[in-house]
Amino acid sequence: MNDVGRALLVFGLLIAAAGAVLLVAGRVPWLGRLPGDIHIQRGSWTFYFPLATSLLLSMALTLILWLVGRR
Repeated sequence: MNDVGRALLVFGLLIAAAGAVLLVAGRVPWLGRLPGDIHIQRGSWTFYFPLATSLLLSMALTLILWLVGRR
């Protein structure tokens, strides 16, 4: 039972951390508007793909997980 309880606690903390990141991400003005993000607007049709933002977040998460994995 200890292992299940520990796993639930870890998952709960991860979900809480993801929620905190989403709350703070809205306050960062440049996040989602980097050069390299694709934004096309024609009439009432809009296409947005945050390519540069995705690459930046991927590199940051890769670095964090790599550092955690080395421990």
